[in-house]
Amino acid sequence: MADRMGGTMASEAKNGRAILALDQGTTSARAIVFAADGAVLALAQREIGLTFPQAGWVEQDPLEIWTAQRATAAEALQDSGVAIADVAAIGITNQRETTIVWDRATSLPIAPAIVWQDRRTAERCEELRRAGHEALVRRKTGLVLDPYFSATKIRWLLDAVPGARERAARGELAFGTVDSWLAWQLSGGRLHITDATNASRTLLYDLRAGDWDDELLALFDVPRALLPAVCDTCGVVGQTDAAVFGAPLPLAAMVGDQQAALFGQACTARGMTKVTYGTGCFLLLNTGEEPVESQSGLLSTVALQRGGRRTYALEGSVFIGGAAIQWLRDGLGIIAEARDSAALAARVPASDGVYFVPALAGLGAPYWEPRARGAILGLTRGTTAAHIARATLEGIAFQVADLLGAVAGDAGVTPADVRADGGASHNDLLLQFQADVLGVPVTRAAQTESTALGAALLAGLAVGLWKDERQTADLWRAERTFAPDPVADREALLAGWRAAVACVRDLAGRTEPPAARRRAGEQGR
Repeated sequence: MADRMGGTMASEAKNGRAILALDQGTTSARAIVFAADGAVLALAQREIGLTFPQAGWVEQDPLEIWTAQRATAAEALQDSGVAIADVAAIGITNQRETTIVWDRATSLPIAPAIVWQDRRTAERCEELRRAGHEALVRRKTGLVLDPYFSATKIRWLLDAVPGARERAARGELAFGTVDSWLAWQLSGGRLHITDATNASRTLLYDLRAGDWDDELLALFDVPRALLPAVCDTCGVVGQTDAAVFGAPLPLAAMVGDQQAALFGQACTARGMTKVTYGTGCFLLLNTGEEPVESQSGLLSTVALQRGGRRTYALEGSVFIGGAAIQWLRDGLGIIAEARDSAALAARVPASDGVYFVPALAGLGAPYWEPRARGAILGLTRGTTAAHIARATLEGIAFQVADLLGAVAGDAGVTPADVRADGGASHNDLLLQFQADVLGVPVTRAAQTESTALGAALLAGLAVGLWKDERQTADLWRAERTFAPDPVADREALLAGWRAAVACVRDLAGRTEPPAARRRAGEQGR
């Protein structure tokens, strides 16, 4: 396929130079070849499976991740018509927090990957919180104690796999998030690295010092020998093994998917904000060269590291965004394709008091309720599949509204607009309702492949294809802006949503495991 940013004309690689972006998401591996003017020369995609061995567990096969990503890269390069010699660099962007541990000698994983959505370590996080470690973790990492992040996943693997902890201490094993896993495989086992954006999602990285922290490693019982080196987000870190693509290619960018989308949406100035509507929803606001400590349950994270200098962002993470639409398809069977959700929802003018809190993997920011379950409230005999579909889209938008309110309060700035990307951003009904409940315009980018584009732009910067960030930002174009409806009763809508969330949170507290309730009672005596 070919899709020029802000236009429809195909493009060829300028001066024979192109960038290969590897976009490894939660449910698919994608590879996109970009030209120097930002045009998409070719795109390839393959689905990646998820398994659910127990309630709250989410796993993937690391080898499937690698083989799917390698296959899509080969396919995209072939379809683009770009010769290997004309590929200036590779950029990697990836699902974050997903945890893989592998054998350095064989390059084989010792267990399935534990996906970021996995909640198996919720009890361990609660133990650390009750022991009083939350403030330390918050201060050093900008994160909260939650199973979302990598550290408790690493410990779980080391304890669950026989002999793993001893082997890790001897340096025989390697840990990585998905970027590290791909860099290892692409380099034939020569590169064990991660970038600062991904490192900042592990609970093991000091946000201000810019490196792994010994106090955190001791707290989570993770040996330093297991960890990758932390590199710049934008910068050549090595080359691929010649056997992968037929010739070595520079690996010039590694970046977590949400930070990649922030850069791809040209949100390079303080206060600029984007929302990615993917499997989850992720709102990031650029806070500049200083991290902002959230008072609202948000995360402070590295947005970019280049030349050793870091910029930061405030982030709000919703675990279930577009995945709620997939649930309508796969779980309820009321739509055949995800894209059918808008047409079904449009059959009714309003959700008629129905609220769907899509806490299918717990509640993320700003609530952080790992045991929360999803709920549909306000049902009557007159409720139809159309009402539920509409409530699902509205539930996604309400969660983002919670995030924007929290971000604006923490950063002391309200964005003039919000830039939207991701698969569900193609849904006009969703984005219009989003603008209505936010009270600010929502702009959909002409190039909705913002995540892959961000990785490509960062890789191109590293090898001189673009000279500076201003030049990359000039490539951004808007496709459509959704203005808030002036007659929308925002406060009434939000009040109903907050009441629905309160019901879900109350139920989560009532279903806390008996052992945890017993310990909490003992501590209170």
